[in-house]
Amino acid sequence: MKILKKDIHETLKNIELEDKKILKRITARGIIIDKEDILLIYTKRYNDYSFPGGGVDSEESIIDGLKRELAEETGAKNVNVLDEFGIFEEIRTTHIEGYDCMNQISYFYLCSADRELGKANPESYEISNGSKPVWVNIKKAINHNLEVIKNKDESMGYSIQRETYVLEKILSEYILKLA
Repeated sequence: MKILKKDIHETLKNIELEDKKILKRITARGIIIDKEDILLIYTKRYNDYSFPGGGVDSEESIIDGLKRELAEETGAKNVNVLDEFGIFEEIRTTHIEGYDCMNQISYFYLCSADRELGKANPESYEISNGSKPVWVNIKKAINHNLEVIKNKDESMGYSIQRETYVLEKILSEYILKLA
């Protein structure tokens, strides 16, 4: 799978990472598009749009983890993985005890699914953060996230940079080519 970007979070750019305890985390994220609409997760706490997906459990494949996460977070039905889109690798801070930072590797896949969503089964932290699946115009989602980044909202989450970067890549490399 092609590398989309490797990134080090701004809080870690001037820190020597050689002696740090780094947690490696593998995630899978789904890109489900219907014309210029895209299925994303809007999170009220962070006021941002992000891709559905999350951590892959150690006993499951990346594709199985992707399908599980899509079902849990969105209730997406009849999910099919169509193609690889790319990998976004990042070094970022973590709240996991015993680790100084995290090396998160996010695998993005183009998928298809029914437009009508079934019942999602979000985790408790997703519920408390106000996360909900939404179909939104991709340009609207990008502009919204860019505005949050520009304003440096206090509530801004760490993932907004990654999510916006990949949304822009999808728009330029996939959606605009179909038009």
